[in-house]
Amino acid sequence: MSIPTGDSAFLHELETDVKAELTRAEAGLPEEAAAAVPIDEWVFDPAYAQNEEVGLRSLLGAVEALEGDDAGRPEPS
Repeated sequence: MSIPTGDSAFLHELETDVKAELTRAEAGLPEEAAAAVPIDEWVFDPAYAQNEEVGLRSLLGAVEALEGDDAGRPEPS
């Protein structure tokens, strides 16, 4: 896959944003504590929060893979 010039800055910013979101997701209410709260008091569905964290980890892995591919390419003149 080829990445147009200038996208490495975009990928770096995306990686930073995803890491920040992942940190917030990991800092959320632990699954055990969420299970103790009655369902009518849930602010969010714990299953959704877990799915979001999995999605963020997948996105972070994809961004890191693209950045790794980009690292071996010479800089344009």
